[in-house]
Amino acid sequence: SDHRPLTTGLHHDRSPRWSPDGKLLAYVSDRDGKPQIYLRWMDTGAEARLSNLQQAPSDLSWSPDGRWIAFSMFVPEREEPFVQMPPRPENAKWAPPAQYIDRLQFRSDGRGFLEPGYRHLFLLPVEGGTPRQLTFGPYNHGGRLSWTPDGKYLLFSANRHEDWEYEPRNTEVFQLEVATGELRALTDRHGPDNSPQVSPDGKFIAYLGSDERYLGYQPNRLYVMNRDGSNPRALSAGLDRNVSRFFWAADSRGLVFQYDSHGNTQLAHIDLNGALTDLAADVGGLSIGRPYSGGTFSLSPSGRFAYTHSRPDHPADLAVGQLGKSQTKRLTHLNQDLFAHKKLGEVEELWYTSEDGRRIQGWICKPPDFDPLKKYPLILEIHGGPFANYGDRFSAEVQLYAAAGYVVLYTNPSGSTSYGAEFGNLIHHNYPGPDYADLLAGVDAVLAKGYVDPERLFVTGGSGGGVLTAWIVGHTDRFRAAVVAKPVINWYSFVLHADATAFFYKYWFPAFPWEQPDAYLKRSPLSYVGNVKTPTMLLTGEEDYRTPISESEQFYTALKLRKVETALVRIPGASHSIAAKPSHLIAKVLHVLEWFRRHDQPGEVR
Repeated sequence: SDHRPLTTGLHHDRSPRWSPDGKLLAYVSDRDGKPQIYLRWMDTGAEARLSNLQQAPSDLSWSPDGRWIAFSMFVPEREEPFVQMPPRPENAKWAPPAQYIDRLQFRSDGRGFLEPGYRHLFLLPVEGGTPRQLTFGPYNHGGRLSWTPDGKYLLFSANRHEDWEYEPRNTEVFQLEVATGELRALTDRHGPDNSPQVSPDGKFIAYLGSDERYLGYQPNRLYVMNRDGSNPRALSAGLDRNVSRFFWAADSRGLVFQYDSHGNTQLAHIDLNGALTDLAADVGGLSIGRPYSGGTFSLSPSGRFAYTHSRPDHPADLAVGQLGKSQTKRLTHLNQDLFAHKKLGEVEELWYTSEDGRRIQGWICKPPDFDPLKKYPLILEIHGGPFANYGDRFSAEVQLYAAAGYVVLYTNPSGSTSYGAEFGNLIHHNYPGPDYADLLAGVDAVLAKGYVDPERLFVTGGSGGGVLTAWIVGHTDRFRAAVVAKPVINWYSFVLHADATAFFYKYWFPAFPWEQPDAYLKRSPLSYVGNVKTPTMLLTGEEDYRTPISESEQFYTALKLRKVETALVRIPGASHSIAAKPSHLIAKVLHVLEWFRRHDQPGEVR
């Protein structure tokens, strides 16, 4: 109950980092305009600005003696103009100059068109002064920064290969000698090696990685190698799950890490022999709109861990546990007052059998005051990714649909994460594919329960879920209406237009689109638009560079030309995260509900 803000004001404070002695907190704030590094003295509450940077710092990391803070920062690259304009006439004003681009990736979702330059590492004295640049060259450096216990070296990950633009995942773990700037690669394999952390005793380095196989889904494993880079081994080889965040235990004899399994995010301890002990479940709650995996945790030297805890009936709260003990404790109930005046829909887990005999996991959210003797309309809500997962976590969007009187079904069809590599790659070079049958089998499983009206079915999804929603209306007329959010409609155009230029064609398809056009077109919802009869709304961000707005516009135009009832909703200023702002989330839900209302028929419940 005794929780209080450390900082307040109409600005953004982020990336807090404790000093080694626990007396100071370093963090990044934009309270003075540009993001800068600040210090807070925890005993007095005094604060001071430490930096005067021209670009935003990130990846803050204290040196073991508490005298330095390492960080990464973008460094713009000065480029000579491709052409020289003639002198401007007196009293004239030139239009904005033409932009010359020769890079493979020149824009990024959420950032827009990219300024030329690279991310480098810097060192800033805590007593104040000018930061010293540590890395150089036409490469990006950063991610997790880890000091060796003697303070002589920094470890980080980077892709310094000549073809880094075309193989962006091929990162290595590097050590940098702070005094001299000498760099040495500690890993050397084709594939990602990221997030290094030195053990407290300085003998080992843990990191995340995988062998590059050019599969759509390649789970990260937790690796450990000797401090000099020798004897790398996959510590989590016996766990067929993707490992994300991790920390060393203080005794250097094991690590605590985060992973997803069966739609639930968990914490576990693993020793240096690979023996696993589960610590906590129900980590999550950072994606408040839809029930995606996520969440975070931290580990103290005493073995106490804190994590974000979420269930379908509440967004993220804080919980704690202790290594060696089986009990965890929820510390906060941040939304208790709000939910005392609201009635949420009950969420029920569902396992069902799909067309190919596989068992698929899903969840049903029922309207508040649910009556099993009544017949309700149903919304099938499909997750994006497609390599992602929904789970038993809080979802504002799902609850709002339920509050409007709908039974809501959300599932993890083929290709979803948290079920292992084989399940994830059921859609490798085959998306959409078996996931379509999995989704419809889920609808049938709910219909079999008897409380859903089979004539009042609706479907929606975003990103990868938008792909599948568009695919569904091109293959069946079961649904009364559909809302397709930020989809891919034409894979041929998408792989040449999306921001991750070097990724999608290589991992999701067998060749370039001009080499095997049929591989792209047969998986494109646009190829089946001639079958669509379902009234279909499109939702898209005007500044979406992941699934560009042109994808939604193609489908909208094709439906219009066929005189199928349709509408296009453009969200100004929105990137791929069309519901990132509260007003955008509200607008998204209202548009979905209104479209479905207009295409519903009178029934028992409404």
